[in-house]
Amino acid sequence: VYKMRTMHPYAEYLQDYVYHKHDLQDGGKFNNDFRISSAGRIIRALWIDELPMLLNWIRGDLKLVGVRPISEHYFSLYSQVHQELRIKYKPGLVPPFYADLPKSLEEIEASEKKYLNAYDKHPFLTNWKYFWKAWFKILFFKKFKDYK
Repeated sequence: VYKMRTMHPYAEYLQDYVYHKHDLQDGGKFNNDFRISSAGRIIRALWIDELPMLLNWIRGDLKLVGVRPISEHYFSLYSQVHQELRIKYKPGLVPPFYADLPKSLEEIEASEKKYLNAYDKHPFLTNWKYFWKAWFKILFFKKFKDYK
């Protein structure tokens, strides 16, 4: 998938080091992530870094709603059972994370599992529900900014 660079070059190779040194904060991001450039902080704050994901969606690489594509390191933090479940589905532009706002990695896994189980039963209704729930929280919850 296409992404906008918000980190210094080769930052992805330091992901394991950053994880062990700083651990994860609420929402599954790294605490004190020095790999993000100063311009990258502004780009992320304004959500400009999400624009290339629209191209991925237009090309058909992503669904509108679904689990987010993630790095190999972040994927390795998930349980083996969840990894096997997650790879069966096409990733999405709007993740269930935005609807549920989980804080820990375990809660993120549970949020994704809940979405994927609901999606198996009622794909259209599940995506409809999660899409609008996510947009409502993005637009109206100031607390959501703590997760970005």
